[in-house]
Amino acid sequence: MSTHNEKAIRKVVISALVGASLEWYDFFLYGVVAGIVFNHLYFPSGDITVSTMLAYGTFAVGFITRPLGGVVFGHFGDKLGRKSMLVMTLMIMGIATFLIGLIPTYDQIGIAAPLLLLLMRVMQGIGLGGEWGGAVLMAYEYAPKEKRGFYASLPQIGLAIGLCMASGVVGALSWALTNEQFMAWGWRIAFLLSGVMVAVGMYIRLSVQETPEFAAVKEHNAEAAIPFLDMMRRYPGNVLKGMGARYIDGVFFNIFGVFSITYLSNTVKISRTDALLGVMASALVMIVTIPFFGRLSDRIGRTKVFMWGSLITAVSAFPAFWLITHSQGNVTLIWLSIIIPFGILYASVYGPEAALFCDLFDAKVRYTGISFVYQFSGIFASGITPIIATALLKTGGGEPWHVCLYVLFAGVVSAACAWSIGRDKAKLAALEMPIRQRRSA
Repeated sequence: MSTHNEKAIRKVVISALVGASLEWYDFFLYGVVAGIVFNHLYFPSGDITVSTMLAYGTFAVGFITRPLGGVVFGHFGDKLGRKSMLVMTLMIMGIATFLIGLIPTYDQIGIAAPLLLLLMRVMQGIGLGGEWGGAVLMAYEYAPKEKRGFYASLPQIGLAIGLCMASGVVGALSWALTNEQFMAWGWRIAFLLSGVMVAVGMYIRLSVQETPEFAAVKEHNAEAAIPFLDMMRRYPGNVLKGMGARYIDGVFFNIFGVFSITYLSNTVKISRTDALLGVMASALVMIVTIPFFGRLSDRIGRTKVFMWGSLITAVSAFPAFWLITHSQGNVTLIWLSIIIPFGILYASVYGPEAALFCDLFDAKVRYTGISFVYQFSGIFASGITPIIATALLKTGGGEPWHVCLYVLFAGVVSAACAWSIGRDKAKLAALEMPIRQRRSA
């Protein structure tokens, strides 16, 4: 690879990573705060379980609107280009997050408060729906084919950095302020900071160029007339298998990154700060483990890493929650029970996932394809998971084993879909081999 290409890829990866980190910070900040602030200030109820589920309901709305953002921005990303869509999505997310920090509470403006919160969550979902696909595509389409798993995993680190920043900022505010100060105004600071972060991200993102692969499509006027319809006509099986493979990613992340904070605070009775620190430490570990598994997928195969990662990650929920329930409040044991499954094992799924999905589609519909697969599956895989987990915890009498069984089910489904994707690739390679041999002869 030439020095010029190396510099171009480095610039693209930095741009994608910074933008993705800010977008995930905005999106998961809502999830971190939903079960500890919004359930009290925006959804008052005599039953804390009801108010928490209502707060998580608006959290889920962000996942429901993400497919809309994925289809809209995917369409124009496949028609006009990746870069311009990424600038727009960053602006939408940043403005919506900033405005959440200004919304008055239910006691101040009544029903308008949760409705405004819901509107901003819708905007967050639309913004992130278009962001993820564009960010990973920029890295994937710039990278050499033999290194696409590694390079496509680098924007994925944005999830870990964003979660780390969201947990870290809220944790720092919880530590520095009294509970009364935090609930009254302190939590708003975390949302208002987004305005500054987005300005920095915009400056970096505006400097990158369009990907060579899409530029070639544009040069030959080969764009799909309606990318979504073209995707559904040519790749219906890949769409379904990709969505199934995504299941364990969404479920596991939201069990350990969102639900666990409320579970540890309300059920295990450790401090909110300690719970957030455990999640933040996991996110820091992921910064290393995500690219490790991305690179491993280049060496031994994406479907193989993803399939076994899905099963092992899912099974790890059982010992993790067993350790939590028998920790007797020992914070070190609780942190280990989060960091090992979430910081290390989960990365075996999330690291190769971006390239796995990109491989399913050609450049003409790739933005639409990966955005739809990732975002539409997020409705059932991610958005409703905290609600399901809260309900399963109640049906289990406060014991987490029903939650663990749900995680295991998601892991088996994802592993089966990854196996099927790998089988299809093997069949295609076998069919193409005689053609390549005839050409070489």
